[in-house]
Amino acid sequence: KHWFKLWVRENLSIRQLSLFSGYSESKLKGVKNYWLEQNPAHPFNYGEITHLVYDGTYFHKDGCLMVLMSASNQMIVSSLYAAKEGTAQSSRWFSDLKEKGLNPFCITMDGEQQTMNIIQTLWRGITIQRCLYHIQREGMRWLRSKPKTKAAQELRRLLTSLCGIQSIKERIHFLQTYRIWLKTYRDYVYSLPMRIKANFDLKRTIALIDNAIPNMFHYLMDSNIPPTSNMLEGFYSRLKLAYQLHRGLTQRHKIQFLKWYCYFENQQKINNL
Repeated sequence: KHWFKLWVRENLSIRQLSLFSGYSESKLKGVKNYWLEQNPAHPFNYGEITHLVYDGTYFHKDGCLMVLMSASNQMIVSSLYAAKEGTAQSSRWFSDLKEKGLNPFCITMDGEQQTMNIIQTLWRGITIQRCLYHIQREGMRWLRSKPKTKAAQELRRLLTSLCGIQSIKERIHFLQTYRIWLKTYRDYVYSLPMRIKANFDLKRTIALIDNAIPNMFHYLMDSNIPPTSNMLEGFYSRLKLAYQLHRGLTQRHKIQFLKWYCYFENQQKINNL
């Protein structure tokens, strides 16, 4: 398994492994293919996990990797590769984890509605912390880097402060400023011609913030709740870099590669404890 781990985690090619190990390329390909046919074990006491981070990332539009990470130690609790988020397959994945004893108090995630519905149905009363970074990034993308209307300029300026909120006082200031903005500009925004994309996106940004506000600031009441899913974003960056160096895998082996990458990520964290 040592050489397989180096292939997965250290971004080494079969040719490089052959030079380092002295084994033939054909033997190492056999080792690689053997382990890609196996499923890594993920021994977890799911009942002990209280705070989770969830996010999904797409691979060239042919599938989505969904990952649940423990917020306390950044261990990967489980992963699933499926066509997209919020499907029956992902619903079965969450249901299976519940049957294994997973009963989280809180989960930090983006605003993917179908996934939120699945989670709230399975775990009644769970706290969902909306990822502030996703709200900020999406809203600022819709508002453009240089918005033309004063309404969009002011709303964009407000959104830039979102990820820096660290106190109740700052939360109150954000919400009060947003309410003043709504009172000043809501009617104006809704009177704009929606056939113009920038106007339509400004309206979408209002809906984004309105829908997220009830679940924006739970982290201020519980220091164990991450305000963003950025810990997973960093993991995805490393994973995609490693995967790019092993392109050409069959779909099955691609899925197995992603599982093993998650497994070795956990092993490295355990070794660093």
